[in-house]
Amino acid sequence: MAGPHPAVAAARSAVRSSVVDLAPGSLVLVACSGGTDSLALAAATAFVAGARLRAGAVVVDHGLQPGSAAVAERAAEACRALGLAPVLVVRVDVGTAGGPEAAARGARYAALEKAAADEGAAAVLVGHTLDDQAETVLLGLARGSGARSLAGMPAVRGILRRPLLGLTRAQTAAACEAQGLDPWHDPTNAGAPGDPLRSRLRAEVMPLLGRVLGPGVPAALARTAAQLAEDADTLDAQAAELVAAARVAPPAVLDVGVLAQAPVAVRRRAVRAAAVAAGSPAGALLRVHVLALDALVVDWRGQGPVDLPGGLAATRACGRLVIGPPGPVAPVQPADVPGQASKVQSGFARNDDEE
Repeated sequence: MAGPHPAVAAARSAVRSSVVDLAPGSLVLVACSGGTDSLALAAATAFVAGARLRAGAVVVDHGLQPGSAAVAERAAEACRALGLAPVLVVRVDVGTAGGPEAAARGARYAALEKAAADEGAAAVLVGHTLDDQAETVLLGLARGSGARSLAGMPAVRGILRRPLLGLTRAQTAAACEAQGLDPWHDPTNAGAPGDPLRSRLRAEVMPLLGRVLGPGVPAALARTAAQLAEDADTLDAQAAELVAAARVAPPAVLDVGVLAQAPVAVRRRAVRAAAVAAGSPAGALLRVHVLALDALVVDWRGQGPVDLPGGLAATRACGRLVIGPPGPVAPVQPADVPGQASKVQSGFARNDDEE
């Protein structure tokens, strides 16, 4: 007897690998828009779950297009027909913070995480593919992003899992066709003027790169993301250790001397992490802010506070880098006079307050 279509088999194998660690009886929810990628993921998950796992779905209605409620219900019906249960349809209010795409993404992920918490799900599966990963890396390059952003989307982040990052969009389309599934095609994915930036990148830029550089561009960009993810994970771990060693008081009072001893890449990650821990929004904290924080550590000439997103400020006083709400600054001690080195205790002491 012939086996399943190769694309169907690939999707099932990817899902199986993604959920192999879950305990029997765990509930897995598929984030399904009804589009090609998420519908292929829903079908693969329904098959893989079998008797070992429970598999349901969450359909998020962003309410951004006419008829969005009908599209959401169509996706829900497709999931029910695959045998998924429960199938939840969640309507969200999309704000404006960070722009329309970021606002929609934030609302969607918040809805998925809430649905998982309400239902007691062990994981939420999201249908991003290798092509999505390549587009993410290319967008990051265009924006001058660092390694963490260029590392793309992780296969696992919290309760979210992305089983299909190794499959192409062509494979998910083939999987749907082989199983007789009829996906919904989002009209904003056409790449027309006014469509989201990612859609225009997908419709115009990626095909051009393929014609000029060859058909392997998406896979190459995804490989770059995987390699940078390894590097970024290592540097982030070292930065977390540095923050713990330098922390004098929570959440973000740090010993300047301890910070100054660290390699630049680790130190700048550390001061950024400290700013985020103090309440500065990660998405709004730009390189210009990080460089200004770093200057307080290694290039201090008595400059005043550094304003940070979130209404915070960073100051240097008494050999300490202090990040928090703007306020009075403690008197500068002789050890912190410009041109003199701060006294540094030997060794790195961990703090029980580390994140």
